[in-house]
Amino acid sequence: MSPDPHSVFTLGTPGGLQIQVSPFGARWLSCLVPLGDGTRRETILGHATAAEHAHEPGFFGAVVGRYANRIDGAAFTLDGRTHRLAANEGANQLHGGPDGFDRRAWRVVEHGPTQLRLALHSPDGDQGYPGAVDAEVAYRLDPATCSLTLQFSACSTAPCPVSLTSHPYFNLDGDGTAVLDHTLQVAAHHVLPVRADMIPTGELAPVAGTAFDLREPRRIGHGLGQHEQLRAAGGYDHCYALDADAAEGARAAAALTARDGRLAMQLFTNYPGLQVCSGNHVHQARGRDGKHFARHAGIALEPQFFPDAPNHPAWREQGCIVRPGQPLARWMRVSFDA
Repeated sequence: MSPDPHSVFTLGTPGGLQIQVSPFGARWLSCLVPLGDGTRRETILGHATAAEHAHEPGFFGAVVGRYANRIDGAAFTLDGRTHRLAANEGANQLHGGPDGFDRRAWRVVEHGPTQLRLALHSPDGDQGYPGAVDAEVAYRLDPATCSLTLQFSACSTAPCPVSLTSHPYFNLDGDGTAVLDHTLQVAAHHVLPVRADMIPTGELAPVAGTAFDLREPRRIGHGLGQHEQLRAAGGYDHCYALDADAAEGARAAAALTARDGRLAMQLFTNYPGLQVCSGNHVHQARGRDGKHFARHAGIALEPQFFPDAPNHPAWREQGCIVRPGQPLARWMRVSFDA
């Protein structure tokens, strides 16, 4: 039997790495990380209660799907058949539609002190997508290495694009102020430029010599406003094409360090893309204190297949089409260092 969608599961140990997860949207609600002095720091943005995630704007901590990010015109053609999806960002679809996986009560399959496995059934035609999809996400803590792994899996009864990711906004300062003085590094020589409606143009643009160059650690605020794409988006909201070794999990896809230098994290994945979003609209939502977040109060680092890949045959080859007998199997791992 499915639990109350506003219930909360706690993984980890008091005083150590500890997270909270809600079945509503398979949502990562909280992440307390121990520091060297014995205190702990909250590292992701959240609301006062789990229930508030049902009506506060944004995708804070949710697992989004069926397809993370944007699909042009809320439609794609696959195997000669055009599928019309539910639009929820103008004419386009964002994060699976108006009733995406972030709005659903996931079912608890397994729960232990350091692990939680959640499942969701999505019927054929859900939000316009073909085939019935059974999705799972597993949260697994490793207190010894102060790390958290999320494993995403899905199988479908018909060919269908699937890209599941986790959407927390990180703030390693733990104080809710803007993350512009965090430093960020992304293992990518190329980024996907976007149109005015944030749909990729289809290009892979070199980051060298631009404000998108995060191959070495860079203050997040340094690049804002330094490129026409960043000005148009209000900050970073772009997918990076990860270098081959980073897309295989052999090297960190991203590294983030707090303003005070007391806490850092690395993100590993086997997805080919990493959406970097500098919290350009988080000020529309309220934090745990009931007050609106500051603009850029968190940064989302979302491993995924390229946005709009179902409409780009070459990008489909990355594996975003799940077919019967060919399930999705992707993961991300966040490791903290204090």
